[in-house]
Amino acid sequence: MYPQAFIDYLIHFHCDRDYFECHEILEDHWKEDPVPERKPYWVGLIQIAVSLYHFRRGNIAGAHKMMKSALKICKDHKSELAQLGFQVDELIELLQNKGNDIENGTPYKSINLPLSDKNLLATCISQATTIGKSWGEASDLSNKELIHKHTLRDRGETIAERQKQFLLKQNRRSKK
Repeated sequence: MYPQAFIDYLIHFHCDRDYFECHEILEDHWKEDPVPERKPYWVGLIQIAVSLYHFRRGNIAGAHKMMKSALKICKDHKSELAQLGFQVDELIELLQNKGNDIENGTPYKSINLPLSDKNLLATCISQATTIGKSWGEASDLSNKELIHKHTLRDRGETIAERQKQFLLKQNRRSKK
């Protein structure tokens, strides 16, 4: 019933708190649709994870910007989020509170997204247990690889692909 990418997002979000991985998983899923058919609510969920990633790292401006944007998307797509098994009113309240925490300089604290679909929750917990993860764990703030993942990952493939696309674009322009 739910895309596996969404379940994987929820597992990373609630178990190892790997918000960077949450972003990667759902962004790849979101991009599977042709551009005009892409669902904005996936972007809202991505932005929640990105906001928390920034917040945990102390990037308050980035965290606040992403949370504000995520909140707007969630408010605009309540019915779709309800179909994804969220308790939407609780989700919006949670995001508003987390946005206030960010704005007020409250220290980072892990959150759990409110799910209304008990079957979805059971599926997530079961899959998490199978891979040795515990649902609802707090972030390991001593794990520097988790906290600073975007700065520590190998970007070689991404940089090479961007360079390739840049050269293709230049080549097309020179032929005009």
